[in-house]
Amino acid sequence: MPQPGVMAKTMPIILTATMGAADFAWADAQRRAHFPAERNLVPAHITLFHHLPPSLEEELIGRLRRICAEPAPAARIGGILRLGGGVAYRVESPALLAIRDTLAEAFGPLLQPQDQARPRLHITIQNKVPPQAARRLADALEAGFRPRPLVVAGLAAWYYAGGPWQPIRSLSFRGRP
Repeated sequence: MPQPGVMAKTMPIILTATMGAADFAWADAQRRAHFPAERNLVPAHITLFHHLPPSLEEELIGRLRRICAEPAPAARIGGILRLGGGVAYRVESPALLAIRDTLAEAFGPLLQPQDQARPRLHITIQNKVPPQAARRLADALEAGFRPRPLVVAGLAAWYYAGGPWQPIRSLSFRGRP
């Protein structure tokens, strides 16, 4: 794994929303319970961008500082999202999508095709399993599902290092620990 510094600064940047401690503990436990262990290399997260150019790091961190000086966006877990070979919890947050839209507008010409489209915000708890296994889990989760509030605590930038991600910076929204 590359060490932080010059080599890391050549890797793409992933931007995620972070969760409050209790929500993160719940989501990460769900991920550990249902994600194939050999493929579960990162903690539970809400991806906003999959591949930002590393040349944007300084500008991105500056924008994140300004965004996180504001109150946290309201959010909730609104349902189960079927991913074919996996399952996720659907995150509903117009305010978080608005933050993402602002960043997408700023970085528009530099975005990869995957990041040009508006995402379906979610927390993946299972992926890369046979479709029938994913259907069983989705059916089981839907049977007892109730929407619930979700605390969006901040934003985090990571270097994509091919496996585990390397942290760049994590910032909390105003009023968040």
